[in-house]
Amino acid sequence: MFFASDNAGPAHPSVMNRVIAANAAHQMPYGKDTIMDEVTARIREVFEAPDAAVYLVATGTAANVLALACYTQPWQTMFCSAVAHIEQDECNAPEFYASGAKLTLIPTDDKMTPDALEAAIATQTPGNVHGAQPGPVSITQVTERGTVHSLEELRALTAVAKAHGCPVHLDGARFANAQVALGCSAADMTWKSGVDVVSFGGTKNGCLGVEAVVFFDPAKAWEFELRRKRGAHLFSKHRYLSAQMAGYLENNAFLDIARTANANAMRLADGLRAAGAQFLHEPDANMIFARFPRAVHKKLHDAGARYYLWDGPLEGPADELVAARLVCDWSITTDQIDTFLSHF
Repeated sequence: MFFASDNAGPAHPSVMNRVIAANAAHQMPYGKDTIMDEVTARIREVFEAPDAAVYLVATGTAANVLALACYTQPWQTMFCSAVAHIEQDECNAPEFYASGAKLTLIPTDDKMTPDALEAAIATQTPGNVHGAQPGPVSITQVTERGTVHSLEELRALTAVAKAHGCPVHLDGARFANAQVALGCSAADMTWKSGVDVVSFGGTKNGCLGVEAVVFFDPAKAWEFELRRKRGAHLFSKHRYLSAQMAGYLENNAFLDIARTANANAMRLADGLRAAGAQFLHEPDANMIFARFPRAVHKKLHDAGARYYLWDGPLEGPADELVAARLVCDWSITTDQIDTFLSHF
């Protein structure tokens, strides 16, 4: 009953099989392996972007901050949700890799809104030498609260960004989960909606550790290569990144894996709702925020369940409602979900 994170689950067989197959003979290092050629072609196909520049790194932080740095001057500010991963979880890496550029936070506990983004950009007056200049906008999809921007919501945000000349980055650590939830194409959720660069996540969705950075404007390609090397994120034995991504993309495995994770979360959410749990946010993908009595949390922990308490400790009044974050990956079984729910 492990619902702490989709980072904690095993790698999917489709990924592992390609890694094992790649572990033979010799391949050129530093991204010159033949598997990377396959990955580039496949990602261009998935995103309907034949000229896209495609690169791999091993972590989501690297994908986000290196991509953003390519669009950010040191005197600019990057706009993001107040609960975005780049704000709360990346230890000032965006500022570091962008040589001191700052973050401007959009006040929200979930999705940013076009009006809030407009107001935030308006506080940064272009041409005022005393203040930060407007830089890129970063949107998280799936959000850090488990919700998914609709295509209309994405396009409303990118329209505000474009009106101010701000490029748009999409943090897609759970990209496939969002795509499955919306039932759209990868192109619909990115360049067709005004996104300039996407961090296309694999680690949270069944990979060992690989993320793709996809630039829809290949003019940024050389700068990214330099930043990736300078930032110590260019792998020597790159074929093991390529092999993961190749297995992830083969036969649309990335969508099947996400579909399973999302279905697991919906089964868990239905059970929690039936048990009277209160939802902090309506779950759209594979992450749930729900509040239920501390006594139930204690029973679950005693039974071996693992997940994060969100707004209170395990000790305290038994009837007090305490929120939890519950995340499902592809490997969670229905039996595990039902066993978890049986403790309510």
